[in-house]
Amino acid sequence: MNVVLQKSSITNRQSSIIITGSKSESNRLLLLQALFPEITIENLSNSDDTKVMQYALQTSEDIIDIHHAGTAMRFLTAYFATQENRNIVLTGSPRMKERPIKILVDALNDLGAEISYLDNKDCPPLQVRGQKLLKDKVTLNANVSSQYISALLLIAPKFKNGLELTLVGEITSIPYINMTLDLLNQIGVKTEFTDNVITVFSKTSKDDSQILVVESDWSSASYFYSIVALSPIGTQISLSSYKQNSLQGDSSLITIYKDFGVETDFNDKVIVLKKTNENFNPKIYNLNNSPDIAQTIVVTCLGLGIECQLSGLHTLKIKETDRLEALKIEIEKLGGQIHITEESLHLKSNKNLNDNVSIDTYNDHRMAMAFAPLALKTSLKINDSNVVSKSFPTFWKDLKTLDFKISQ
Repeated sequence: MNVVLQKSSITNRQSSIIITGSKSESNRLLLLQALFPEITIENLSNSDDTKVMQYALQTSEDIIDIHHAGTAMRFLTAYFATQENRNIVLTGSPRMKERPIKILVDALNDLGAEISYLDNKDCPPLQVRGQKLLKDKVTLNANVSSQYISALLLIAPKFKNGLELTLVGEITSIPYINMTLDLLNQIGVKTEFTDNVITVFSKTSKDDSQILVVESDWSSASYFYSIVALSPIGTQISLSSYKQNSLQGDSSLITIYKDFGVETDFNDKVIVLKKTNENFNPKIYNLNNSPDIAQTIVVTCLGLGIECQLSGLHTLKIKETDRLEALKIEIEKLGGQIHITEESLHLKSNKNLNDNVSIDTYNDHRMAMAFAPLALKTSLKINDSNVVSKSFPTFWKDLKTLDFKISQ
């Protein structure tokens, strides 16, 4: 399905949107619930990725297809490596079969797991023969995807002696590691994070039943920050439900979008985004801790005609697509000038956007949602628009409530 977005403006300047639970928190808690069934989870994400994770943890099938869900692939590889008497194949979409997972597989095998590749070396599909992992020390390079690190930390409480994980070099995406550790702490697992060494202590069972409520997704909120930034002064959108001291790295939106004239006010569990001023200075950000909002930020800058330089983006090349290359192609279609490296991008200032451009999405939900706010500046078409269901199934419906002119 494709959608056409005619050039729009928000006539209802005090709109309210309910955003479902964080995909990142949901998938971590689902794995912990599988290890500690006493946990009850509320406000789970309604994303495809979370549905895939739920299904995989509940099924007794020997072949599990996780489609495009990268987080699920990494977390489930670790989980099934610890499940004695389970012998399963983890597979996915054609793109998933190109996404490297060697770093995690090597770490798990070093701990005593038995995981092998069935097709392309270093990539899924994987044969995972579950067994008790008896070793308790492993080392990883610190600049790898935090999902590899979190996958190991989440299964660590079930190790006989816990796990000591040493990270070598500068750590990437610390907020996501801290999210994992905080969720472990919430269920009574003791952890330590000193310098570059993370220790997770063993816990055989959860003592009491516990209800954990998932905070709404900050990555999904980013598109509404972009909409407000691209709108006239006075525009405001309310989003729920959020915590002032969030575990999610993408809550850095609060600080970053101040630079685009967007203020964030907390009212209980609701955040109110309000456009208060215009600011067209060049922007420079290191997104090492929150690379998932890079697409949103660069498209916001494109819509405002602002130059920007973003770094810390090395993990974007192994996402649902090579996000840096995809951004370059689509931004140049719109008339923008952009230079990319292996871990950065530089967008030049350009006040004029081409009209009626078709944006390709590359099986990547964030490409579709990041470019959609540009309908406030120009008409465009989003190809394969239903890809948003991976993380935000109600996205197009919610844009219509903001008076976006959308047709199929």
